[in-house]
Amino acid sequence: MIQATISRNSDGQVTAFKMTGHADSGAYGQDIVCAAVSVLAISTVNGIEQVAHLKPTIQSDETNGGLLIADFSKLDLANEQLQTLLASFTLGLNDVAANYGDFITVREQTR
Repeated sequence: MIQATISRNSDGQVTAFKMTGHADSGAYGQDIVCAAVSVLAISTVNGIEQVAHLKPTIQSDETNGGLLIADFSKLDLANEQLQTLLASFTLGLNDVAANYGDFITVREQTR
């Protein structure tokens, strides 16, 4: 199961996201939940880098448990493009979880 955590500050701005695990909703290469979550995460990070021109801190390990951590805390969190891209990511992730809840959980935390 994929476990996703969206971290927010006290102003409600997304400061980081973390995803661990594997969906295991289908055979390797045919796992639509994994594909959906991967596309959302990669597109969001690419958008932040190429559209908002910001460089988040990224940690990943696909082999040992499917880990992706994207940390935005050292960036200008008030950047409208950054928060818009992260809001879109959060909506998409929650939509995948609403439709495939056996394979992904999403939680939010305030730091």
